[in-house]
Amino acid sequence: MKYHLIAFVAGTILDLILGDPYWLYHPVRLIGNLIGYFEKKWNTVESESFYRKKKGTQMVAIVLLVVILVAGGILIGGYVVHPYLGMAIEAIMTYQILALKCLRVESMKVHKALTTGTLDDARKAVSMIVGRDTKVLDETGVAKAAIETVAENTSDGVIAPMIYTAIGGPILGWAYKAINTMDSMVGYKDEKYRDFGRRAALLDDRVNYVPARISAIMMIAAAHIMGIFSHMYSGKRAKEIFLRDRYNHASPNSAQTEAACAGALGIRLAGDAYYFGKKYSKPFIGEECRQLEYDDIKRANGLMYVTAFICLLLCVLMMLIVIIFVQ
Repeated sequence: MKYHLIAFVAGTILDLILGDPYWLYHPVRLIGNLIGYFEKKWNTVESESFYRKKKGTQMVAIVLLVVILVAGGILIGGYVVHPYLGMAIEAIMTYQILALKCLRVESMKVHKALTTGTLDDARKAVSMIVGRDTKVLDETGVAKAAIETVAENTSDGVIAPMIYTAIGGPILGWAYKAINTMDSMVGYKDEKYRDFGRRAALLDDRVNYVPARISAIMMIAAAHIMGIFSHMYSGKRAKEIFLRDRYNHASPNSAQTEAACAGALGIRLAGDAYYFGKKYSKPFIGEECRQLEYDDIKRANGLMYVTAFICLLLCVLMMLIVIIFVQ
């Protein structure tokens, strides 16, 4: 457990410092290639609905099995050779699971495009981090999409993988990452993916159910802390909007942190959006206490960082308790 604790903290620090280097082939891309192979092979137009559902379930099982075996083999192999080697490998694997700096860097590219570039530049930047159609967005819509991505992925990309990695090491962390990647690639409800991606989407909803709520609670705490130093944050309002709007989304989890973020900043998020050229009516999240600003992207990132710091402290405390009282 002490090796796990050191590797966990080291991996988190590496993510904070380095982020995801663009020159390095990230393991998520390998998982994505595996998912893409099965999607292309089994999710065909001429296939029956039952066949696509069955094959979608098989894809989930195969991808998870491969990821667990590979991650487990690499990690256990390292510890068998030498504990320090295993610890170093675990730190690197943990670092690659988290996406804290990457989220900030990519969302701040949107902020830079909005403040110094053109609307087309901003639309292109935000298209790299959202799944919706961005060509119809105005400047405010682009900024709102970036804030929503930071808010939602505070749970999916930071807190949830951090919690799962703290509990079960990189093996469980990478299993979670595989589920999240499958959902992002095939978990849509349109005609093409509704049947094939159904199992991946349901599994993603289940594994994120508790972490999404924990993330929102931590974000409310972060808003209280940040509210001490800046009037732009309100922990009280974050709690109120969270309790009111946390289910204003088709997903049972996505609006949890979006509601907390919207309340903390006093802005309104969500609303109608376009996906694959089709308009989808969606409820709003939050109250428009003031006009949304480009700098709200920065503020959402600040909220994400403090939330992650709170989670890191709690995870470390949990592991220390296990070391002291269990081992």
